[in-house]
Amino acid sequence: MDITNYLIKNEGEKKKGDRHIVYQCTAKKWTLGYGRNVQDRGISESEARYLLENDINECMSDLETIFPNWFDLPYNRKMVLVDMRFQLGATGFRGFKRLIEAIRTGDIAKAIQSIKESLYYKQVKNRADENINLLREG
Repeated sequence: MDITNYLIKNEGEKKKGDRHIVYQCTAKKWTLGYGRNVQDRGISESEARYLLENDINECMSDLETIFPNWFDLPYNRKMVLVDMRFQLGATGFRGFKRLIEAIRTGDIAKAIQSIKESLYYKQVKNRADENINLLREG
């Protein structure tokens, strides 16, 4: 047995479905993966970027299923949708039914209105305003 598999066997892992989850180890430290003490060690910039890129790819793949015209959308609109999907998660984003329909039909005024009337707008006004400006720019 190699060292990697030996450590995996000894450290174990906590998963929900096919995803590793953060858990407290026997020393009550927040841990991820195979015994990675993220509470004390954290993660490096390159590890954080790697996770972010994976999350962005997941968001984009999901958005491709929501928007049949995904590949035809202007870059700024894609940025807004990825930003919102990233922040809200898959279920939260799908709750924006009026926004989704407005983007599908190209009704940007309606898309902007749906954002302005949402709890999301109240909670992250500056971020939402920036997204609204990007939607306007196209």
